[in-house]
Amino acid sequence: MRTQLKSTVVAIAVGGLTLTSVAACGRGGSDASKSSNPTAKAKIAIVTRDFSNPYWAALRDGALAEGKAQGVTVTVKAGSNETDSQGENAEIQTLAGQDYNCFGVVPVNATNVITPLVPVARKKIPILNLDTQIDPAASKKAGVAYASFIGSDNLSAGEQAGKQLLKALGGKGDVAILQGIAGEQNGINRETGFKKVTKGKLKVVSSQPADYDQNKGLTVATAMLQAHPSITGIFAANDTMGLGAAQAVKNAGKEGKVKIISVDGIQAMLKSVKSGKNTGTITQYPYAEGQMAVQACIAKVQGKSIPSRVVAPIAFIDSSNVDKATASFPKPFGAFDDPFGTPKSSK
Repeated sequence: MRTQLKSTVVAIAVGGLTLTSVAACGRGGSDASKSSNPTAKAKIAIVTRDFSNPYWAALRDGALAEGKAQGVTVTVKAGSNETDSQGENAEIQTLAGQDYNCFGVVPVNATNVITPLVPVARKKIPILNLDTQIDPAASKKAGVAYASFIGSDNLSAGEQAGKQLLKALGGKGDVAILQGIAGEQNGINRETGFKKVTKGKLKVVSSQPADYDQNKGLTVATAMLQAHPSITGIFAANDTMGLGAAQAVKNAGKEGKVKIISVDGIQAMLKSVKSGKNTGTITQYPYAEGQMAVQACIAKVQGKSIPSRVVAPIAFIDSSNVDKATASFPKPFGAFDDPFGTPKSSK
């Protein structure tokens, strides 16, 4: 089902990237997932970056809620912070030695999870690439493939953010960009989309990484504002950095003079938008991603075909619809296309 939101819910290719590794996973061994068995029971392992970021906590909560509603075992683990690739890999390695029959993984970067996923792939266990693109060529070389990609279109998120900041600034102005983790694909796609729609209209005077961290966002934004007093707009690649930017703007005595738009739609950002400290956020609904990951695993374990790419919904939230978004949080505040049907945990 699809409802036309005030801001369009997007369903196009993720970041313009082509997924070349979309088959059921691995090499060698028997592939039980190809045998149709509608009563087969899924036992699902999901590993993401860290739970201190509300975005990943929401993905966890959506997966656990759907697992409970479907009556299947779902275990969700994470590293200790956004850049803890070693901790994340250790969790995957531990789970790979247990009896899970479907995996969902959010990488820290394009390649970190490939090696620990090799034992999973060799057992022909389906693997879902969640939220952030895993390098297809490196995966193929290692013998790892993915049953599906489930995530938002980050290029479009950046484009929407650019359009909204253009609107908020009257079509012109000096702006700064708070990037995510250096080299991380989601952040690159968001910045690319933002620059695409603002080129020749908004002047980017500074663009620096702040690791998706609120304190780093505060520090980097403070330095940006000091170095470039002409800044009237900030695009933050995620909400935690956007909250840090809002504090930097307040500390600089420029509240109301600098517009801030970010990405994620976490609860703290909804409150900040409601209060007027932040202009808006492009919500990406990780809760729905978690729900769909469990739905996809259940279908795959039962031998059903699933789409090679599933695009989770995104929408712009500002003062005009923040109350509606808050009332529905962490679920989407409008209907969207779910190829697996309405999640049982949403009924």
